[in-house]
Amino acid sequence: MTHPEGQYPGRGAPPAPRCIVAVPVRNEVDRIAACLAALAGQAEIGAGALGIVLFLNNCTDGTAEVVAALAPRLRLPIRVIERDFAGANAGWARREAMEAAAAWLEEGVQGETCEDGTAPDGVILTTDADSRVPSDWVARNLAALARGADAVAGTIALDAAEAACLPEALHARGRLEGAYEALLIALEARIDPVAHDPWPRHATRSGATLAVRLSAYRAAGGMPAVPLGEDRAFVAALLAADARVRHAPDIVVVTSGRLDGRAPGGAADTIRRRCEAPGSPCDPRLEPLWRALFRFAWGRRLRRLHAAGRLDRTGLWAPWLRIGPAEARRVVALPTLGARLAAIEAQSPLLAAWPLRPGALPRHIRGARMLLAGLRHGRHGVQVLRGLDPRKTRPALGQAAERAGNA
Repeated sequence: MTHPEGQYPGRGAPPAPRCIVAVPVRNEVDRIAACLAALAGQAEIGAGALGIVLFLNNCTDGTAEVVAALAPRLRLPIRVIERDFAGANAGWARREAMEAAAAWLEEGVQGETCEDGTAPDGVILTTDADSRVPSDWVARNLAALARGADAVAGTIALDAAEAACLPEALHARGRLEGAYEALLIALEARIDPVAHDPWPRHATRSGATLAVRLSAYRAAGGMPAVPLGEDRAFVAALLAADARVRHAPDIVVVTSGRLDGRAPGGAADTIRRRCEAPGSPCDPRLEPLWRALFRFAWGRRLRRLHAAGRLDRTGLWAPWLRIGPAEARRVVALPTLGARLAAIEAQSPLLAAWPLRPGALPRHIRGARMLLAGLRHGRHGVQVLRGLDPRKTRPALGQAAERAGNA
């Protein structure tokens, strides 16, 4: 069954939705039915409020035929786009899917205005064809947006059956990485808090679960069409545009734990590489404790300088971060705080990524736990914060915590 132009309006042809889920799809004949069933089962969403864009990219395995059979029965408006493109990659496919979703939202609000004269804002969500969202996925994303966020990043869990097939050593490493990441996030939330993204939060930025207001999507320039890591690049673009990004820990999407992924260099390749080389470096955000503290302390200082209107006084920060005068002037000419912070991180050699090896994780975990315990105890916590001097490239507190972790 084929609907004209690949559009399946659902029962009763509802009006254009205000929330669109964009799903890039490539050869997912075995998983697309579960993905669509999960999207069709969203609770607490009004009739006609939700639509789906499926962007079928170079599919050769019967995925298109499965979609054609399932789509008319979903009772949701759905647009199916099929493309064969020799230069296709994961980032390009997600951008095409999200651009189609944005265009559909803009069709629905054409000619409408709000009381303040602005156009009504829709919401674009995206997930992966090998993922299954929970029944309250859309509702939880909308709730986070209603509380003031411009975009929402959820977190992911591996499919239990597929995860059970992976080596125990990989799971053990994952537990260590997860424990250290959670400690770093908790430390950052106390040292350099962000009002719209309070603790508890996470650091996952995965295309399996993102939501963004249409206006914020356009302001950030849309989804970057990069071959790999488009999800992280997109969140970085949102932050550079001063969008309020919430990393919501209560939004969890189940995704594939397979080793034969569809995107070269993606999650499946990462899992396989770690199976083959257990000592491969951790994610770049898992850095030595003293270095993470240096980063957090400078984030705190730069935000305070901005709030005081003093970030333009480059002598207060540039020399300490080894950024030359010409580069510093280019930084302060940027239009947003987010863009300035991103440029400072890119320019400073002291803020370059320095990922850990897995063998170093236990001692850094012990040190981070000791430091976090100190931050949690009233007056002692204030003393700890005062001891974080961002002008020292190796903060004494971080060194002391690491030494304690080695004991």
